[in-house]
Amino acid sequence: MFEIKLSQGAKPGKGGILPADKVSAEIAAIRGIPEGEASISPNRHPEINSVDYLLTMIKQIRDVIGKPVGIKFVVGAYGWLDVLCTKIHERGKESAPDFITVDSGDGGTGAAPMPLMDNVGLVLRESLPMVDDILTRHDLRKRIRLISSGKLITPSGVGWALCASADFVVSARGFMFSLGCIQALKCNRDTCPTGITTHNPRLQRGLKPENKSERVASYWRNITHEVEIIAHSCGVDEPRGLNRNHVRIVQANGLSVPMADLHPRPGNEAGEIT
Repeated sequence: MFEIKLSQGAKPGKGGILPADKVSAEIAAIRGIPEGEASISPNRHPEINSVDYLLTMIKQIRDVIGKPVGIKFVVGAYGWLDVLCTKIHERGKESAPDFITVDSGDGGTGAAPMPLMDNVGLVLRESLPMVDDILTRHDLRKRIRLISSGKLITPSGVGWALCASADFVVSARGFMFSLGCIQALKCNRDTCPTGITTHNPRLQRGLKPENKSERVASYWRNITHEVEIIAHSCGVDEPRGLNRNHVRIVQANGLSVPMADLHPRPGNEAGEIT
């Protein structure tokens, strides 16, 4: 798969910064950038300034690499998604992205500015059902796979996303925790005390692959197994069988309502099990 990242929850509308101290000879060779100089990523793709250009870029990349191509974003304004779907029908469904990854507005890296993490972008519990509904209304849901990211690190979080119609879930934070991340918020300072995001040899000694690889594998095995337990308890054969009727959302008054009532899928406003 090839993913065009339009934005992410940690830094919506802001580019990334790789500090000069981290641009070693090895990193410079891999990324094709000058050694010892900060690498400043733009906050957007200059080649993409409209929905039409985005669809053209998706097709161009797919033609070149012969693999599925999709887009990733955190939802802010969302009217453009209806425009995107309309343009796909005008150009033909084959022009559609193969997948969409929805990130949460409360994400991400410890290098992100707090005003953005705290205040910009919709959180996943609102945006994921919304994107699914938009694709469904435009009859594109079977054409476009829906991927969920955004701080889903527990079986309940993953199970919720599957109920909200995600085809599958990806995680960065969960695997970072299994590596030993303590959220020191020093990702960009080259002083990570656990050795994960630093090139300092002394600090890197805390990151032992022999031990950490077992922890990462154990995390993956257990979260997968526990999501399967949830699915089995809901009476479905596998996690992908979960839907909005299988989860209830606790309200401010302490009572819960089915997700299917809060977010009825288009064409299924009565909340029937599908």
